[in-house]
Amino acid sequence: MQEDPVRVAHPSGDAPAIGGRARRRAGVVDGVTIRDVARHAGVSTATVSRALRGHQNVTAATRERVLASVRELRFTPSRLGVNLAERRHAANGIVFPDLSGPYFAEVVLGYEEVAAELGRSVLILSTQGRDAARERVMELAGRVDGLVVLGRTVSDDVVLEIADRGTPLVLLARPTVGPVDSVKAENVHTAGVLAQHLLDDGRRRLAFVGDPDSTPDIAERWQGLCAGLAEADAPRPQQLMPAGFGEDAGAEVARDLMDRDLPDAVVCANDELALGVLAELRAAGIDVPRQVAVTGWDDVMAARYAGLTTVRQPMRELGASAARLLDARIAGRRSTRARQELLPTQLVVRTSCGNHE
Repeated sequence: MQEDPVRVAHPSGDAPAIGGRARRRAGVVDGVTIRDVARHAGVSTATVSRALRGHQNVTAATRERVLASVRELRFTPSRLGVNLAERRHAANGIVFPDLSGPYFAEVVLGYEEVAAELGRSVLILSTQGRDAARERVMELAGRVDGLVVLGRTVSDDVVLEIADRGTPLVLLARPTVGPVDSVKAENVHTAGVLAQHLLDDGRRRLAFVGDPDSTPDIAERWQGLCAGLAEADAPRPQQLMPAGFGEDAGAEVARDLMDRDLPDAVVCANDELALGVLAELRAAGIDVPRQVAVTGWDDVMAARYAGLTTVRQPMRELGASAARLLDARIAGRRSTRARQELLPTQLVVRTSCGNHE
């Protein structure tokens, strides 16, 4: 994108006369507007906006001329005026597969906190159970300045189509696609650490609860667990039990496991599943962890009170990082190369594995 050319030169350096009618049209009475600054500096309003935002497509000389006009006219930028000058919406969009559960709530909170600091509103779209997800996501992309897409809410083809249209885009909890930025938590290594911990605790017959085909995160947790077991020459989990994400799904899995030969440990893809498993086993008189260990992933608040061994991931920081990456893309502060942020995770051992935190 090229910087807008200088439209009017003022060799004398004097500010042009600004009439009250022009101020009223701009929604400001007896005040200086962004249009006045543009006219004084001899550039377009869009260039003034870019200069004030530190956009990389504004040269140092032009930026200094704009700032000099700002100082001379004593202009106080209005975020609304800047957004209108750049034809922006002052809103970001975020697409979730589902808005229920503590994980999504924490991610949204982190995202919204940073967006609010940046003066942007947030439009949220949940695709769970809705027809025409692609069309809904494409429609939202046309109404916002930038978009965050969490997980596999839409296909890679749709992601690339949105990016090709020029919409700033960030993927959340999903691997990078083409030139699109992404932010995700580390899964593979820490799942291997969890596997080693279970082996050290004498657990060798494992069941994994969760569907690796449902999200990239769960797929990586499954891969990391299997890799950690293989590294220690231990067998893969004897049971892979696809399930939903909530406590009810975990309770159903627990009932199914009790109808079979109980494993040494039940490794759950998230804490909600694990809490459902844990509650159902205890209600049936199963000694956790003496008879079977239970682990989760996320470290939601309820996990701490239930004594659940889990993997702590920075849920709120995931949302915050996505918001910051997107703002940088909108402002033009990123190169064309995709950037991937990988946030650390940590095994937290509690009593559901026989040890205290």
